[in-house]
Amino acid sequence: MQIGVNSEYITGIEVFSNRTDYGTLEPFLRQLEKRHEAKYEKVTADAGYESLDNYLYLEENGQMSFIKPQNYETAKTKKFRSQIGRVENMSYDEETDSYTCAEGKKLTLYRESQDKHSKHEVIVSHYRCEDCAGCSKRKDCCKAADPNTPKELCIRKQYMKKRAISETNITTAEGIYLRMCRSIQVEGAFGILKTDFGFRRFLTRGKKNVRTELFLLGLGFNLKKLWKKREANRLKTHLSVLNTA
Repeated sequence: MQIGVNSEYITGIEVFSNRTDYGTLEPFLRQLEKRHEAKYEKVTADAGYESLDNYLYLEENGQMSFIKPQNYETAKTKKFRSQIGRVENMSYDEETDSYTCAEGKKLTLYRESQDKHSKHEVIVSHYRCEDCAGCSKRKDCCKAADPNTPKELCIRKQYMKKRAISETNITTAEGIYLRMCRSIQVEGAFGILKTDFGFRRFLTRGKKNVRTELFLLGLGFNLKKLWKKREANRLKTHLSVLNTA
């Protein structure tokens, strides 16, 4: 189940059979755009929604991405930075289109292929080390059991570029503010539905019936939120205002 929240109200609800969140973002946003006859200019989502297809869809649809990269938190850790076999921990030379490993050896481009799992035309770049023989760091760098197999990298450059853009967006003052609002509003809405409303499991089966249950829950949530905002004299207000001073 997916919900969209804006100004503390649930503005969208949908049920999907997908086992992952990232496969639901595009159809959910399409449904919101259709029902509201407008689209959100900025989309804030957690790391579970990150994928190249979602980045490309938002770009094509003129929507700004504030999706948290899946490695955003782990990349800050000492353990992550010590994994010398990761492409994030190798230096890249754009002029020669090559990566340099911890031992100072070059990994150069040797072929390109098409990503068959993407809905877009995505090129996968394959890099291979010039020579891993006798490398003292090979055990920590390469997972291949055969010692004669050189280190290889499979890179989707579009993904890395879009991820970098989204990471830049979420680290701006606006991005930090939007992620804070998302955390409070979305997680808070689920918390109220589960705790205050006692919603722990669906009472019906089938997508149509489950959607009906969710719409009734969303309606109840929004009516309660409307009443509370009216009592606090907060009608037509957002959760908070971004401090630009």
